[in-house]
Amino acid sequence: MQSRELVELAALVAVHSSLIVEARGDVAQSASEQYWTASKCRIDRWLKLLKQLAVAAEQPPAPPTLSWPRVRPVLEEILASELLTRIWTATAAAYDQARGDQNLEPVARNILSGHLEARRRLLALLADGRAIELPHAVDLNRFRRRVERWGDMLLAHLAETVAIEEFAFEPDRARDFADDLDRGAAQAERRFTCQLVLASIRASFAAGLSERSPNIDLNRRIGSGILSAFREELFDSTGLVKSLWLERITRTANDTEVMIEELLRLDVGRAELGPPFDPHCFRQR
Repeated sequence: MQSRELVELAALVAVHSSLIVEARGDVAQSASEQYWTASKCRIDRWLKLLKQLAVAAEQPPAPPTLSWPRVRPVLEEILASELLTRIWTATAAAYDQARGDQNLEPVARNILSGHLEARRRLLALLADGRAIELPHAVDLNRFRRRVERWGDMLLAHLAETVAIEEFAFEPDRARDFADDLDRGAAQAERRFTCQLVLASIRASFAAGLSERSPNIDLNRRIGSGILSAFREELFDSTGLVKSLWLERITRTANDTEVMIEELLRLDVGRAELGPPFDPHCFRQR
C-alpha cells in the first residue's frame, strides 16, 4: 500500500466516519490489535532510519544506504501517513465518546504519540540542514504543508462528533473549515461532496510522491485493520476499498503473531518511545 493510498484512505475515513461512530454493535478487538501491531512495527522502522540520519549529520559523509533516493520514500511516508493517523485517532475518540467506553481511543492515541515523535525527529533534521540537502528539504517542507492543510480540511468532517482542535495541525484553520461545511445538505448532495473530496485529494497527491513506499506490507495491514471497523455497506465498489476489505476478512490470526515477533526483534536496542514493549498492552483499558 503506497503513501498516496494512505492519503486517500484518510479521506475515506473522514468523510464516512459517521458509519463507525453511529454504527450498532462494537468494532472487533482484532481490528484494533492489527492496527496497533502494524503501526508499532512501522514506527520502529522509521525511528531506526531517523536515528541513522541524525548520526550521519554528526559524522559525515553519509553512507550510500542513506542517499536521498533511499530515504526520501520513508520521510514522505512519515508525513503522508500522519493524515491517516490523526483522522483515525479522532474517529476512535468519537466512537468511544459515543459509547462512554475505552475501546478504540487508547490504542489510537498510543500510535499517534509514537507518530508525533517520528514527526518531531524528522522536523529537527529538516531544521538542522546537514542530514538533508537544502533543495530536498525545501521540497519536503512544501509537501508537509500540503499534508497539514488537507489534514485540517478532513478533520472538519468530524467536528460534530469530537473536538477536532486537539487532532488538528492548526486548530483555528480546522475550525474554519468545519464552519464552512454544509451539514444540512441533502443525502445526495453529501454523497457528491464525499466523491469530490476523494477525487480532489487523489489529484492533489497524484504527483510528487515516490513510486514505492518502504513499508507496503505494514501499510496494508494498517489499512485493512481500519477498514474492518466499517460495515459492509461501504464496500459495494471496486478498487482499493474492496480489495482491502476482502484481504481483511480472509486474513488469519497468524499475521498478528508474526508482527508481534517482528516488534520484539525491532525493540532490541531501539530508541525508546515510552515504557518497555509489552505485546499485551493493546488489551489494556
